[in-house]
Amino acid sequence: MAKIMKPEIVIIHHSLTKDSGTVSAQAIRKYHTEVLGWTDCGYHAIIEMVGDRPEIIIGRMMNEQGAHTRRHNRNSYGLCFVGNYDKDEVPPKMWHLGVRFVASLCDVLNIETRYIFAHNEFSNYKTCPGKNFSVLGFQANVRDLLNT
Repeated sequence: MAKIMKPEIVIIHHSLTKDSGTVSAQAIRKYHTEVLGWTDCGYHAIIEMVGDRPEIIIGRMMNEQGAHTRRHNRNSYGLCFVGNYDKDEVPPKMWHLGVRFVASLCDVLNIETRYIFAHNEFSNYKTCPGKNFSVLGFQANVRDLLNT
């Protein structure tokens, strides 16, 4: 079993791949385990479009240390949005499900919205979660939902 931890921050990623409209999380898990040699998917959860509906697929368990952000895996929850948000816009249905999901994480884990980060804040040579993914806008939407 992976090292037990309690997430204190949420780090948002994108897969940098086109969403196929089918379950891409399996391909991500396969890449992480077979190519990179990790024990499981590096992310705790993956949000993707399956047909015309957004779905949340569990990667690692919430209390297991992830493998998604170098030097910040011990205390963070890694969430990946499937898609390339340097080129494309986040589908509104996927965005709204992500907001609801992260709001629930913040509520249950007592994480303030200011502790929702973009991956690029820890790896400044990357654009992750993409130029078209506004983490400030995402934080604001989560905050609005928590305050209603």
